[in-house]
Amino acid sequence: MPRAATTSDAFNAVAEPRRREILNFLSLEERPVGDIVDSLKLEQPSVSKHLRVLRETGLVNARRDGRRMLYRTNAEAIRPLYEWTSIFERFWRQQLSRIRDRAETKEERGAESDPTRRGGKHDPDPSGN
Repeated sequence: MPRAATTSDAFNAVAEPRRREILNFLSLEERPVGDIVDSLKLEQPSVSKHLRVLRETGLVNARRDGRRMLYRTNAEAIRPLYEWTSIFERFWRQQLSRIRDRAETKEERGAESDPTRRGGKHDPDPSGN
């Protein structure tokens, strides 16, 4: 099956690390191209190319302010990416919860079989004083 063009698919657009960097940079506030170039240490033509792809996929909006173009992320267009990645976030939370539960169960079993430990905690004074 042929791969979708980066200019038509948000998932392919964000597959490029520099575009993710740009999205991260624009996530807090609207910015001109020069700020992106300076802050991310990228060449201006490269930034413009990446912004074009992000605009065409709808992930970034642009508006003119005098002679400058200002760019900002489009939260609605990013929502499908967030929803899809949320599936994996839930999966990893469940996995980490299972690991924690197993570790706690193993620790409790070890405490029950260790005469120097009471209540799951190490008792430095075996006499209980």
